[in-house]
Amino acid sequence: MDIHTVPGVEALDVAEAHQKDMLLQHEYGCKCMTYWIDEAKGLAFCLIEAPDKTKVEEMHRHSHGLVPSKVIEVKTEIVESFLGRIQDPEDVAITDTGLKLINDAAFRILLVTDITDPVLLQHELGAQKANDLLNKQNSIVRAALLAHEGREVEYTGNGFIASFSSAVKAISCALAIQKKIPDGDLTGFKIAINAGDPVEKSDKLFGDTIQLARYLCTITDHNQVIVASAVKELVARDHFQKEADHFLMLSPQDETFVASLYNKLEQAWQEADFTVTEFCKAMAMSKSQLYRKTIALWDLSPNVLLNDFRLNKAKELLKGQRFNIAQTTFDAGFSSPSYFTKCFKKKYSLLPATYISLSQ
Repeated sequence: MDIHTVPGVEALDVAEAHQKDMLLQHEYGCKCMTYWIDEAKGLAFCLIEAPDKTKVEEMHRHSHGLVPSKVIEVKTEIVESFLGRIQDPEDVAITDTGLKLINDAAFRILLVTDITDPVLLQHELGAQKANDLLNKQNSIVRAALLAHEGREVEYTGNGFIASFSSAVKAISCALAIQKKIPDGDLTGFKIAINAGDPVEKSDKLFGDTIQLARYLCTITDHNQVIVASAVKELVARDHFQKEADHFLMLSPQDETFVASLYNKLEQAWQEADFTVTEFCKAMAMSKSQLYRKTIALWDLSPNVLLNDFRLNKAKELLKGQRFNIAQTTFDAGFSSPSYFTKCFKKKYSLLPATYISLSQ
């Protein structure tokens, strides 16, 4: 899938460009499947079967000259889950010259859920109770998605990603889920709602939108649905006021801070010399400024936030015994296996070796 940024573009312009692509597609081993257009934003997204990204760019360049600003690899089944189709829609206007006039935006509202690592849940609650709770929650989520016209895109075991065309329906779905999951405090169940386009900075479909939603999940708890500002703008204020206690919303500035902070952690968590001092430098903040901000948002100091981030990454490395404990220690930025083991046990109430055993 690619993205074209063309200010002032209209549906007819994209339909004509799409027709030109189809006339040349065979020369480049491509198949132009369909497209989406957002006239208000001046954006067009093309879904194309192609040998590689270069062929997509060459085809566009020679057919109409509108070279995409970014091309990413996608799976058609995932595209269909997010956007509802991988072919031209059937019910579209036809111009006098026989062009299909598609005017369908690819912007989607995404509902993302998260829970405590199922391995840790089984250790804490026992396998039977943990599995019963998770199965119950999964049934509630899927029933709510069906009732509110949400499309299940992915279930990872740790949570769902679902796509909506309507922000109001996504909000209503989240509230329905939350009110039917009284055991959310036991499983660490959380919901975040964000919105965005399929291709932005990330090389994954809706990657930026999903990533921010996951970051926002770290701030809320099971009692509130956290709603990104991009979604808040799409819903009438009184819709939130009716259920004010059930929502948490950050300012756009705080959302930017959260995204920036986690991006810095993603870049540096494996570096053993990335201390709180380096953390502050990376965020261009003093220690007191960063401390006040992380306490306000997460109720955690920068040091604890950094340590917890590393431990969570280490846990993923250990899962399935892909990495041994000694290797994981240094790959996760810890100074020694004994210190890593101590931190891991304090955080998760079990030893790394036990976690490896339970996760198999």
